Amino acid sequence: MLILMAESFGPSLPERLQAFGDVTEDMARLEEAEVLLVRSKTKCTRDFLEKAPKLKLIIRGGVGLDNVDREAAKERGIKVHNTPRASSIAVAEETFALMLAVPTHLVEGHLSMSQGKWEKKALKRTELYGKTLGLLGMGNIATEVALRAQAFGMKVLGYRKSGKSSPAAEVLSNMTEVLRQSDYLSLHLPLTEETRGLIRKETIEKMKDGVVLINTARGDIVDAKDVLSALESRKISWYCTDVWPKDPPQEDYPLLGAPHVLMAPHLGASTVENMLRIGDEIVAILENNVKEGLL
Repeated sequence: MLILMAESFGPSLPERLQAFGDVTEDMARLEEAEVLLVRSKTKCTRDFLEKAPKLKLIIRGGVGLDNVDREAAKERGIKVHNTPRASSIAVAEETFALMLAVPTHLVEGHLSMSQGKWEKKALKRTELYGKTLGLLGMGNIATEVALRAQAFGMKVLGYRKSGKSSPAAEVLSNMTEVLRQSDYLSLHLPLTEETRGLIRKETIEKMKDGVVLINTARGDIVDAKDVLSALESRKISWYCTDVWPKDPPQEDYPLLGAPHVLMAPHLGASTVENMLRIGDEIVAILENNVKEGLL
């Protein structure tokens, strides 16, 4: 079989995949591919899939599947898998790094000193200890964030529609109550029609004044104009994000360069260790499909 790697997954994976068949990174061979490996950049639309008549399996290295038209894949009999556990630690660590950077004034302190300033009196720190962290979504990543927050002495509330309990957080089925209590609010939801634009004027009004909002999930979960307005009024004190509607964001995206925005270029899952874990999950998925006679 031909395995097409549409994006980079680290230097060791191609050799590991050779046990299953030929491996290529040449997108011109899409029509020959039986297995397609993607991350975030490749958009597996209906039109895209029509160019891959032999395709049997798509593996998305990462959590979300919003870049794969699963309905079109199902109609074609193409199986779709992701690697939901691999990225949990990497994204959780970045979430926590963003959250820590705000009360420690890490960026402002560094920049001011690089400019020859000594802002010790101006930069007043606060602590995470004793604060309430709200997690919208309680999957693998949110659970890892919750465990780290517990170590910092934070109260952790999670929102999950089903209300299913978690050993790492007090889980509520009432999102409004999580919004109302949270000093820090971190987004860990998939992008669906229900969650697109979830953080907008109406939900922001229910949040605690001065909340710090962290988004390492998907850029389109927030309404950028409404978040900008909330930053200007200081209803939201900081917006910390690693995710954008598209990579890279358009130059006129409202939150680029806005005050009290801490941002990174979608680095959450880009750790050496995570690429190795993703490779492990990809190999396991291929082994299972071969064993079941699907490849």
